[in-house]
Amino acid sequence: MLTISQLAAYAGVTVRAVRHYHQIGLLPEPERDASGYRRYGAKAVVSLIRIRTLANAGVPLAQIALLLDADASAFAEAVHRIDTHLREEIERLETSRRQIAELAAGDGLGLAPEVAVYLDRLRGIGMSERMVLAQRDGWILIAARWPEHVAEWVQGKIAELDDPHVARLYRLISEIGECEPDDDDPRLEELADTMARMAQQAYDAGELTVEETTAQDDLPFDLLDALALETDPRVRRLMELMRERGWARWTRLDRLPETPA
Repeated sequence: MLTISQLAAYAGVTVRAVRHYHQIGLLPEPERDASGYRRYGAKAVVSLIRIRTLANAGVPLAQIALLLDADASAFAEAVHRIDTHLREEIERLETSRRQIAELAAGDGLGLAPEVAVYLDRLRGIGMSERMVLAQRDGWILIAARWPEHVAEWVQGKIAELDDPHVARLYRLISEIGECEPDDDDPRLEELADTMARMAQQAYDAGELTVEETTAQDDLPFDLLDALALETDPRVRRLMELMRERGWARWTRLDRLPETPA
């Protein structure tokens, strides 16, 4: 007859594990001897080794009791079911590893690789890191709503950066964003003039047509506008200036109807 320490050592587990198996009813607790100690026989050793083997194989403790009492057919079926679960868990963990690797890259955060390219291009034209991160956060909002369109849309944004006027616009936004907030900053008027002029050109060319994908979905644009305001409160003043120039909203500019003279 073995003590609990001898039992644990023989089966290759800890005394704490044996006590836990007793507590959850996985391993029957033997009667105590006259001295008050538990004494274990050969069957307890066999049971504990089987429990250890199943546990080491990744079988959840809650299912081990069922396997210990199962016949060959039921055991095989249960093992197959557990194997399927483990395969799914491995796939989930591998996905998590890929996501962690993307997080380590800083800009990735599960976004399309093209977004990281776009953010690097923004850095390349002189945009501040704070403004680049604001752009990144905006793409996170977009990707959450329209993941299937992100790669296509960001390619268009990358192409726009080849236009020196667009590059100048982004640099001006960045320069203003790095200064102390001042609603009287004359560069706000310059920025609004530039944005309104470019918006009008795009409008005249039919490039501001709302896509069917986004036409009936204002929430993402409301969130993007809110993100811009949270990033820099001067956006509110810019929105006022843009309205004076005939444009509403911020992320998705809407042409206001002309008022009669």
